[in-house]
Amino acid sequence: MSGTPPFDAAVDGDRALHELAKAVTGGGADQFDAFVLARTGEYTRFADGRIHQPQDVTEVQVMVRAVVDGHAARASASSLAGLDAAVLTAARMARGIAAAAPAPGHTTVATPDTGSADGSGSAVFFDDGTAAFDAAARAALVAEASATADAVRGSVAGMFARAVNQLVVATSAGVARATSATEASGAFTFSVAEGTAHFADLGRAVHRLGLSEALRAGAAQAVAGLGRGELEPGEYDVVLGPEATAELLEFLPGFGFSGELAAAGVGVSASCAGQQLASHLVTVADDALADVGLPIGFDIEGVPKQRVDLLRAGVVGSPVTDLATGAQLGLGSTGHAHIAREEPPATQAANLVMSAGGATEAELIAGVGRGVYIQRFWYTRMVDRNASTITGVTRDACFEIVDGALGRPLTGMRFTQSVLGLLSRVDAVASTRRTLPLMNVWNGSSTAPAIRAAGFRLGSAPVIGASR
Repeated sequence: MSGTPPFDAAVDGDRALHELAKAVTGGGADQFDAFVLARTGEYTRFADGRIHQPQDVTEVQVMVRAVVDGHAARASASSLAGLDAAVLTAARMARGIAAAAPAPGHTTVATPDTGSADGSGSAVFFDDGTAAFDAAARAALVAEASATADAVRGSVAGMFARAVNQLVVATSAGVARATSATEASGAFTFSVAEGTAHFADLGRAVHRLGLSEALRAGAAQAVAGLGRGELEPGEYDVVLGPEATAELLEFLPGFGFSGELAAAGVGVSASCAGQQLASHLVTVADDALADVGLPIGFDIEGVPKQRVDLLRAGVVGSPVTDLATGAQLGLGSTGHAHIAREEPPATQAANLVMSAGGATEAELIAGVGRGVYIQRFWYTRMVDRNASTITGVTRDACFEIVDGALGRPLTGMRFTQSVLGLLSRVDAVASTRRTLPLMNVWNGSSTAPAIRAAGFRLGSAPVIGASR
């Protein structure tokens, strides 16, 4: 076991590793692998000047995969007590699938030589400050948030949290890896009449979130948002805050950077590898050992994670892969096997990180003659995978930019935008980054700075061929 959990963990990592290693050496199938995903989270939710929903949540998932003649089946349990039954069930199902199959399959499990370094432990996984971010410390922040809101005659609601995430993996081929990692997060919305502002950030180390400073900035932005007005639909130069940029990056895997899409010949990785599709200022990687976001060293198959450049200086790179899609593509696994609740296994870029630039957000704004500052998006959805188009609305602190300075606050607007098209027009990148969680992705996050780009369409899209 690498590292000691900094506060109460869901499972004893050494015991879990021992039991998995024993279980996968049993009979009934040609090969086995098994993993435990566990999380203990402590959440302090607040609104209207009081803590209204303190929660401690413990989650454990145990999953076994059995392989017979290259065909696999999985069974799961909610605790280590169900491990032996899951082994028997997975083996029985795998034997049935293999007996009915017309030919051998291709599934295999990881060996100690699969991938590179062990990846079990890293200094970036643990933070003593996060261990100390207990209920009392979080309650003190709630009091600070409430006082900050009272000072501007507004309100604030949100959540402060800490967690420890654990991953334990063993295979019948000899892989045995276990790790644990801290996580701290803060998210809140200030409201002053119709003026609102939002903040969200998370990471391994709580001190890097700058929560007290963020509270003061959020209150000031909400005050500045009073008296919102309408903006004429059209294309504008924009400065996207780090939350808005991070949400754009969440869509990149779905545009063709997942192993499944690439193996099927779908998306940009399959059709545009090596081509310049984004600005040279844009580098986005899935970097599992970065010191930002939620790094962790290996995946649920026990394969050490590799850094995978999706866009390097704007040039299209490679997809993330697991053992199956890596074999299909002839690339090997990059350590990105993942499984979400009620979903089939799939590759997942789980620690998306965009490289920072050298400018401040204020300097990005100063470079715009007339445009729009957008803090974040809301209800974003993919529209067209091949065109990398998404739709959504702007939300919270959104301002017109006039002569290099923030002007009047704006009401929310619908947008439909090509993500790669916008990234191709980025002309400045800020130095400060923030991190958003990836929905339905265990230990998943997207980290990004503010960016400046031209040609962002706000409002209704034009009707082609319509008379004026």
